[in-house]
Amino acid sequence: MLDTSARLLRLLSLLQAHRDWSGADLADRLGVTPRTVRRDIDRLRELGYPVHSTPGTAGGYQLGAGAELPPLLLDDEEAVAVAVGLRTAAAAGVEGIEETSVRALAKLEQVLPHRLQRQVGALNAFTVPMLGRPGGPRVDANTLSELAHACRDCRQLRFTYAAHDGTVSRRTVEPHRLVSAQRRWYLVAWDVDRADWRTYRADRITPTPPHGPRCTPRTPPAEDLAAYVSQGVSTRAYAEQATVLLHVPVDEAATRISPSAGTLEAVDEHSCLLRTGAHSLDVLVIHIVLMGFDFEVREPPELLDRVREIRDRLSRALG
Repeated sequence: MLDTSARLLRLLSLLQAHRDWSGADLADRLGVTPRTVRRDIDRLRELGYPVHSTPGTAGGYQLGAGAELPPLLLDDEEAVAVAVGLRTAAAAGVEGIEETSVRALAKLEQVLPHRLQRQVGALNAFTVPMLGRPGGPRVDANTLSELAHACRDCRQLRFTYAAHDGTVSRRTVEPHRLVSAQRRWYLVAWDVDRADWRTYRADRITPTPPHGPRCTPRTPPAEDLAAYVSQGVSTRAYAEQATVLLHVPVDEAATRISPSAGTLEAVDEHSCLLRTGAHSLDVLVIHIVLMGFDFEVREPPELLDRVREIRDRLSRALG
């Protein structure tokens, strides 16, 4: 049988699994009587842990959210995962979160067992983050939190939005979800004035409270919002759009084509469809050719004409 201190830590670890436990289940897991479980629950409450209990045959215990943040119990895999996540967050493109993540990581590493410190240290020493272009878009952490809260509370959101060309407009939207991709964050929302779904770059949003009233959640524009945003930023946002058949399995194509460069759809085990866009047909041809796969143009016909023209120009250059 576990001693009292070890048993309390084990009990706390079970409760942190965020599920309901019956007294009998906890007693069985800990190898004690239900009466001992009740005493241990009372001790946890005295230490500031908000353990909720429900009486009756269908009742049980559950660890709730409290005003204070008590120590967390993490197993080895969880501790390493949190350390890696904090290190990633330090370069995640969210303004103001880097220093906070580094401080939290330093505190975590101080209390890690030596064996886990070696694992985390190896990851830190031999991992090089690819941070993208210097001076790339940065999202203010407070803005991101405000957008998330508006999504959670189904509350109308007012903000100014800077378009790609620098034009600033005022928007009133019913926010639905935040989507993150490659150090960029996007807000999917129903634009009240335009009566349509829109996708907004979070780094171009400046909230202008007070915000509007609560709103009734709408049916989202797609079941797969990640694919919806990917299609918007890689295809719908451009003047020229194309669909091409790539002679390569979709999994292999995905290793070279990011969600911001186009959307992929498997045709069979040897080929897939790519939908993408660009500001001009010439750029579109170069964009597709440099992906490094054999392809066939499905649409538009004008793109096939441009491919022929560029082919002839290259042939003349080789001649």
